[in-house]
Amino acid sequence: MNRDTEHQLELLGQMLGSNAPGQEATLRHGNVVQRDAQDPVQGEGTSIVEIRPDTTRELRKGAPEVIFAETKTGEQTIRMAQTLLAGTGRAIISRVPAETMTALQATFAEYETQVREAAHAMVIYQPGYVRKRSGGHVGVISAGTSDVPVADEAALLAEEMGCQVTRIYDVGVAGLHRLIEPLQKLLADGVDVLIVAAGMDGALPSVVAGLVPVPVIGLPTSVGYGIGGGGVAALLSMLQTCAPGLSVVNIDNGVGAGITAGLIANRVAQARKQH
Repeated sequence: MNRDTEHQLELLGQMLGSNAPGQEATLRHGNVVQRDAQDPVQGEGTSIVEIRPDTTRELRKGAPEVIFAETKTGEQTIRMAQTLLAGTGRAIISRVPAETMTALQATFAEYETQVREAAHAMVIYQPGYVRKRSGGHVGVISAGTSDVPVADEAALLAEEMGCQVTRIYDVGVAGLHRLIEPLQKLLADGVDVLIVAAGMDGALPSVVAGLVPVPVIGLPTSVGYGIGGGGVAALLSMLQTCAPGLSVVNIDNGVGAGITAGLIANRVAQARKQH
């Protein structure tokens, strides 16, 4: 067990032990307020939790907290971003509706921001925030241009975990000759892990996994039509692969694919430095 792991477990113990069972208290974490079940204002049996951003996730897990904005109000998203900025110096926001994006840009006009239009994502940095560089290298491949929004979401997460990210888009099996040259370059550059996003029949991750000596993460997308539309055929095809070394995340889960790839690449980079 290394020192980082010991520190993470110590943090976990502190967090889990912060409030004993049955303790009557008002819990606060960032901008979150949770009232105890006996709260005299709200009455017996009432518990209110508005937001609870995990500001220690990256220390504990090696992966950052991400705000999923699609089903939140603009006010909730802004408050969560403010809490993460205060606690970590950065806020990563995914699936941002247009009106929320406008509100975020107005609220954080004095901050450094990165907007990824294809992924409908935004990252906000405190002034002076320094993005880390881990030495890990992640390749992100999309079968078609329609898969780019989810692929770019994955790329963003890997970048925010300190990885170098190389993107190769629109190289699906309908024109497989487009894949060979960029894939050769990725392998020559020493890529540590590949994310392959595909909709329709979802065949490209199996093809890539059968060719490369690095882990491949299949990312099915909800692109397609007919009986297997909505990403179902792509997901089942990837799960049913006979190519070794292919793991699969859920449909449109760019965040999950990017984080998993980042964890793998960062571990590989750490091992390189040690040896």
